Amino acid sequence: MRFSNRGQVDPFIVMDVMEAARAAEAAGRHIIHMEVGQPSTPAPALARQAMAAALERESLGYTVALGLPELRRGIADLYRRWYGVDLNPDRVVVTPGSSGAFILAFSALFDAGDRVALGAPGYPSYRQILRAMSVTPVDILTRAENRFQPVPSEIPDDVQGLIVASPGNPSGTMLGRAELAALMTAAAERDLAFVSDEIYHGLHYEGRAVSALEIGDAACVINSFSKYFSMTGWRLGWMVVPETHIRTVERLAQNLFICPPHASQIAALAALEATEELEANRAVYAANRALMLDRLPKAGFTKIAPPDGAFYIYADVSDLTTDSRAFAAEVLEKAGVAVTPGLDFDPVRGATTLRFSYARATADIEEGLDRLARFMANR
Repeated sequence: MRFSNRGQVDPFIVMDVMEAARAAEAAGRHIIHMEVGQPSTPAPALARQAMAAALERESLGYTVALGLPELRRGIADLYRRWYGVDLNPDRVVVTPGSSGAFILAFSALFDAGDRVALGAPGYPSYRQILRAMSVTPVDILTRAENRFQPVPSEIPDDVQGLIVASPGNPSGTMLGRAELAALMTAAAERDLAFVSDEIYHGLHYEGRAVSALEIGDAACVINSFSKYFSMTGWRLGWMVVPETHIRTVERLAQNLFICPPHASQIAALAALEATEELEANRAVYAANRALMLDRLPKAGFTKIAPPDGAFYIYADVSDLTTDSRAFAAEVLEKAGVAVTPGLDFDPVRGATTLRFSYARATADIEEGLDRLARFMANR
């Protein structure tokens, strides 16, 4: 059977690390997971209770393509509470995870042969989804002095779109209001489609993240229930699109996905009200972040950009290795700690970087840091 050229995307290396960690655990080892951006907490209790009740009272069949109207209204209300934005719920599109939102956004905004700029280091699946659509990703090699965020002068020529992420993955750094506005203005002046990845909003530790919707409506904003709401496996995200794009996205959603998972939508509607539990989770991440920032440099990982949000530390390990994938394998084998090589996030410079996730319980983070310190001391 033949293969398409556009189907030949790169692997997601963190998934390979997860498999190696799973194999080690199957062999009887205890592994500390710092490789994957997955909360160790379950979905909020309100979400689990709502879905359990729904399973008893209804069939949970198809919903309308754009999602349950009451959930879309609930998400619009979230923008009022978090950002003071008065959002028309008609602009909210509920999706099968943020991955489904990216597929819909890229399908609605770009044609085969287009070029789209995105910051490196950055979430690798942007690049691979674009390639699978015969769209060319164009990396902006962001700099540490800009906290690994793009600036307007770095936007390449001859691109049709720009993707930004704040907080970013893997860096955890955020764009301030002025910086985000400057990028949106530059995109508008050049008639570029602007995609703002905001899936780590809610996970901040000092000032809160700024939404592109606070600045203007000429953006496609993407978010998810996976991170702040601790619902990774429920596969539910959302996007906010300009009113001009609603019908186009609706037609794509009808044909590509039919609808988002009904059960997950019911759970998500309840999760929007679980503020106390979710803020307690964030307090754990804040404690973990403080531990990481204190102890990683003491262990020998000294070149890091302190994160503003999300739950990652991105470290320059060029003084330790020129092969981050082999180094991560060595850390897993000798220390029993799974970490992610930077090759996922930056194909050019990722051989000398690592990402550490602190999304797990604090006791796990403390144990992982102990192991890393011993490993580095004996290396």
